[in-house]
This record gives sequence, structure tokens and C-alpha cells, in this order.
Amino acid sequence: MTSELPIKKRTTRDVILHSIKSLSHPTVEDLAEAADVSPVTVRHHLNALLAEGTIEAATVRRKVGRPYYVYSISEKGQELFPKRYVRLTNRLLDEMKDRLPQSVIDAIFDGVVENVLDDHRGEFEHLALEDRLDFLVALLAEEGFLCTWERTDAGLRIVEYSCPYVSIAGYHAEVCTFDRKLMDGILQLPVRQDSCILQGGECCQFTVIETAAAAPVGGDPSLYLETVG
Repeated sequence: MTSELPIKKRTTRDVILHSIKSLSHPTVEDLAEAADVSPVTVRHHLNALLAEGTIEAATVRRKVGRPYYVYSISEKGQELFPKRYVRLTNRLLDEMKDRLPQSVIDAIFDGVVENVLDDHRGEFEHLALEDRLDFLVALLAEEGFLCTWERTDAGLRIVEYSCPYVSIAGYHAEVCTFDRKLMDGILQLPVRQDSCILQGGECCQFTVIETAAAAPVGGDPSLYLETVG
């Protein structure tokens, strides 16, 4: 006799969310039918999902009668659904490494970081250091990192509690430089990495070296970025 893993029962909110994704701009009535609940119950869940930013609503106006709302999954909401990005990304990086020299791979990753920085030029360059740290944490959050910073007796500390690329970085270490190079580009100070999730740490922890001379813009990060060995 074989045992099976228990299957988590989908909640009403799960059913509504999946129905919004699978149906084409459903109405409240469509969702009530799909979830087998009343329209009042559906509206309660929709209000919560709208407040979270998980879904979006659009007004449909008709020639006769009152306008009504239809719903769709937002960009943020798309992140709730399983994807196979990790497998595809690993395969693409494997193929790139088979065809290109490491120097070109490194240049590509540097270019990705520069593109992100270019998108925000003028937003952080005039800020004081602590304001730059706030900007850095917010930018890393947009990229999927759970990150904070604090001032300790040892100096400024940046802590990443989660990394969106950890599954890929285990196979391709280049990916692990993305956040550190963003730190360099925004802070313009040397950063020492004290712990790493990939090396068994509970978090990725960095110390900002405030007393060192600021790194030159466009310089080689390896000259002033220290990492764990």
C-alpha cells in the first residue's frame, strides 16, 4: 500500500486568484460561479487582493446599464505562480559558458549592473551615505532581495536575509556578484562580505568600509571590493 503526500486544500482566495489568471477579464459574477460562493464574499477577497497589489481592476462601460469591473493579475501577482525560470536560466548560462570566454561572461554581468544603475542615475548620486543606503535597500527590494542596513559598533552593516538568485548562484557564481556590484555602484565605498548564504550562512552580511577612500566611478570592483574567501 503506497502513501501519498497530503494535498493542500485551496482556499476561496486561491480559487479566485487562479480563476482571475485563467479566465479572460472575469467579472464578480464569473468569480462567484468559479469559487461557488456569493458575490459579496468575492468582493471581500477582491478588495483584499487589490489592497495587496496582487490584482488590478478595470472599468467596462456599456451603452445601457451601469459600468462594471473586470479583473486581471498584476505584475506583482504573477510572482505568486510557479515558474521554471531557474532551470531555463541555468541552461542559458551553461550554453553561454560553452560558447564564450569567461571575460565576456563577466562583461555581460557588469553590463547588467550598469544598466540598472543607469536607470537610476541622478536619483542617488547627490544623497548622503545613509540616504544612499536607504536607496540601496529599496532598489534591492525591487530586485527581490529582503535586505536591511544598520549602524553597529563595527560600522555600517548590510544584511540580506534572502536572495532571489540563490538557486542559480549555486551553479553560476557570477550571479552572486550582482548585489555586491550594485552596492559598489551606489555607495562608492569598499564593501567587505562577512557571510554568505551559499557558504552556509543564515544571511549574506556586508560591512561598509567608511574610512577608505571612495572608489573611482567606473573602476574595477575587484580592486576595492572584499569578499569572504
